[in-house]
Amino acid sequence: MIPVRGFDGATVVVLGLGRSGLTAARALRAGGAHVLAWDDGAKGREAAEAEGFEVRNPTQPGALDGVTTLVTSPGIPHLYPAPHPAIAAALAAGVAVDNDIGLFFRSLGWGDSVPRVVAITGSNGKSTTSALLHHVLTQAGRRAHLAGNIGRGVLDLDPPGTDDVIVLELSSYQTELARSLTPDVAVFTNLTPDHLDRHGGYGGYFAAKRRLFAEGGPDRAIIGVDEPEGLFLAGQMQEALVDDRVIRVSLGKLSGPGWLVTARKGWLAETRKGRQVASVDLRDIPGLPGRHNHQNACCAWAAARALGLAPREIEAGLRSYPGLPHRSQRIAERGGVTYVNDSKATNVDAAAQALQAFDRIRWICGGLQKDGGLAALHPHLARVARAYVIGREAQAFALALGPDVETDICTDMATAVARAAADSGPGETVLLAPAAASFDQYDSFERRGEDFVACVAALGAD
Repeated sequence: MIPVRGFDGATVVVLGLGRSGLTAARALRAGGAHVLAWDDGAKGREAAEAEGFEVRNPTQPGALDGVTTLVTSPGIPHLYPAPHPAIAAALAAGVAVDNDIGLFFRSLGWGDSVPRVVAITGSNGKSTTSALLHHVLTQAGRRAHLAGNIGRGVLDLDPPGTDDVIVLELSSYQTELARSLTPDVAVFTNLTPDHLDRHGGYGGYFAAKRRLFAEGGPDRAIIGVDEPEGLFLAGQMQEALVDDRVIRVSLGKLSGPGWLVTARKGWLAETRKGRQVASVDLRDIPGLPGRHNHQNACCAWAAARALGLAPREIEAGLRSYPGLPHRSQRIAERGGVTYVNDSKATNVDAAAQALQAFDRIRWICGGLQKDGGLAALHPHLARVARAYVIGREAQAFALALGPDVETDICTDMATAVARAAADSGPGETVLLAPAAASFDQYDSFERRGEDFVACVAALGAD
């Protein structure tokens, strides 16, 4: 555990006692703070009491007297669509609001050991980029830790050494509120619409991501520039025509004398001062299928280069990367048919990227639709032989796909997998890429992916 510094003797409220919240409470107490804990659920309050924390409802009169800071879990809204009552009370009382990411960065400079930190955000690909970078570093013999929105809660890490590298995946929920954001390397993968209700629209969503670069000023900024927001952010960070503090990443053609990492037609290329210095053929790397994973590889490559790794070390790590569960995960091949679990494709853009990665697709899709509809998928449906639609509103989802794709209303995963397997032939891919949230049928995208894996495994038992 990393003790939180700067709160010795202070009274701090921790709101939300899930994984990150309870860990934050322990880390604050280890740093000398007096911790008051609250969760809207009785189970969370009971867990805190069992560990000796004082439980207090911060919305009660006088409950915030003497409190310096309220630390909230990332899933709790603090502004849009409306602040949680406890956060509203804290703001009205002049109590600072922070989260565990802010506490982590605040605590880094208190010891003799100061690790390097790479923080990765973006709409899609940040989990794979984070896991891929962590894998590349460990394969190269570097001591690396994976935390944040993936792996362990950041304050749950053992105190790191000076030679360590901490790789953080950060969601917009985390970057939006953290009062301290000072990574050595910051990565912005891309931006597509997501969580718009939480951020008050697309501009608010981008602003939440941008804070990672604006608050502390990273030594190196790695920015995907294929969307206007990324191009704008790179322009803001760059201070000269040749500025090695900014590495631009693209799936298209980039020019200029700056530091560039691109992937075109499956080839990754690194260019500096107008000269190519390294290239890798990504097309035969099984753990990184498709253009979206090629972008992830570019971001991880750039971060590893910023940390001083040689191209040959990075290429070896890319080639040995096994992939992440639920993210373009090849789980089986039977009778020439490949089964791929991309349950993390919870929005339209992520699903579109998955559809571009394979030919002749039997597509399992559906769930709780997000704002914006499914129109952005239409240009990518030519590769779909048939869509097998799951979810409580499968009929409406199928209609939204339009008349150009043949659909099969399956509703549940077992039916979808069985029908897709029966229809498929050699050379085809049965792909779970839902383009929707899971909460109509599952409590997480992980549970949905696990159900898919189990249904595919059951095929072999018949």
